[in-house]
This record gives sequence, structure tokens and C-alpha cells, in this order.
Amino acid sequence: MKTFTNPKALVENLHYQEQRQKSLAGLSDDMIDVPIVKLINFFNKLPYCFTMQSCYGHFLYNGQKDPYNFRPLPATNTIARVEYKISYIAFCIENSDSGRCLLEALKKIVVIDPENIQFCCAEWFWKRQVNSYVLQVEPDRFKQEDRAKFDYKEALNIEKIRNEFFIQIEKLLQKQQD
Repeated sequence: MKTFTNPKALVENLHYQEQRQKSLAGLSDDMIDVPIVKLINFFNKLPYCFTMQSCYGHFLYNGQKDPYNFRPLPATNTIARVEYKISYIAFCIENSDSGRCLLEALKKIVVIDPENIQFCCAEWFWKRQVNSYVLQVEPDRFKQEDRAKFDYKEALNIEKIRNEFFIQIEKLLQKQQD
């Protein structure tokens, strides 16, 4: 199944409010990666947006096999290869003036690092929920994957980009709530 596709245009969705209520009714903080609970809750307070899935992004390497590890990569020269579980937020936007403004603002997050951040649609999300989009941190060459393996130096760079990615999204969402 194709995952990464270019962003689609917003379409009319007469069932947005009930889909939003249903999605949020099934969500609790313990289902969200701890470092991004506040951020996901920011998204879900906006009446013209709701999240569908998210992942903080996890680094696995020799000595660290916990698939939900949140610790920063250690400062070391003993790690050669790192497996990275993608950082992303999948969300649905209402086709409204506020929704369109948010969508345009979220598209700009990519400027943090266009080679490693993508704004896209995931075909399987869109089939479940129209007007769904994904912001992800993943080296461009792996943008179709939900995992990637690369050297430690690149992992350090991706970690730095991931951290800035979440900081900038939170700032953007705080402006939306003002």
C-alpha cells in the first residue's frame, strides 16, 4: 500500500464534527508518547483539527532495544548504526477558513529542514479519513518507510531536527490558540 503521497486539496466533509468527536473520544494521554502529550492535546483543542496518530520517534541501537525509548542518543563513539522509528503526526483538518489557515501554517514546518521533514498525505489515512495529512521527520530517501537504518552521525542530526520540529509545531499551535 502506498504511504507517502503529495498533499491533496481539502475537500468537503459533511461528517467532520462527528468524525472528530469519535476520534477524540477514543484517545487518552496514555496512548500518546510522553514527550508529545502536550503537543497532541494542543492540536486536539482546536475545533478545526484533530490528530489520528503520532509517534515521537525512537532510536534503537546496540544496547538500546526498547522500541519506545525516549532518551536522547548517548554521546559516544561506540555506536555504528541506528534504527530509527519515524517521528510523525497524522491529523485531519476541517475544510473551513480556520482549517485552511492551519494547513498553510503546518506546510511551512518543512522549512526547518526540507531534506528531512515532509508534509504529505498518506493514502491509507486518506481512505479512512478525508482531509488527513502527515508531518514527518525522516530522511527524504526513506520517506516511504516508517523505519530507517543509518549511521550514528546521521542519527544525531535527525534527533536534533526531530526536537526542533516538535518545538516549532508547539509554537505554531500556541499562536493558533491565542
